[in-house]
Amino acid sequence: MSKKIAVLITDEFEDSEFTSPAKTYQQAGHQVITIEEQAGKIVTGKKGEAKVTIDKSIDDVSVDDFDALLLPGGHSPDSLRGDDRFVDFTRAFVQSGKPVFAICHGPQLLISADGVRGKKMTTVKAIVVDLKNAGADFFDKEVVVDNDILVTSRTPDDLPAFNRESLRILNKK
Repeated sequence: MSKKIAVLITDEFEDSEFTSPAKTYQQAGHQVITIEEQAGKIVTGKKGEAKVTIDKSIDDVSVDDFDALLLPGGHSPDSLRGDDRFVDFTRAFVQSGKPVFAICHGPQLLISADGVRGKKMTTVKAIVVDLKNAGADFFDKEVVVDNDILVTSRTPDDLPAFNRESLRILNKK
């Protein structure tokens, strides 16, 4: 059964941390819907390799519209967490009990949404202290799955494991 995956994304995202999972999910028959401030806007990855046309405005979406949430890394999550609409959407997603997939700096949005306390997680080295201070149980592994709902990975090197585990959860739910 096809699932709809929300992706919170803006300029300076880590190119492969969006393109690789998105391709994996789409090849498995799932829909990937990008969300930013403005539908139709084109956002660019920090390496300039990926350009993404935004599908929906944050003002026009609800957690009820989606089956899972993808938070790619790069500078995108830090930019988005300055806007309460993205933090509120992330918080509502965590509270819904639906799957959340966050890689590299992606957990920054989860930290701002108070969505990491008591969760088993991993992240990029630069924000490990932030994750621990927000109450997460940190593990330095390529992929950490908490309760078959939250999937986290550290860097683009971990994408094969990240994609495998997130797709497993998508196909199971």
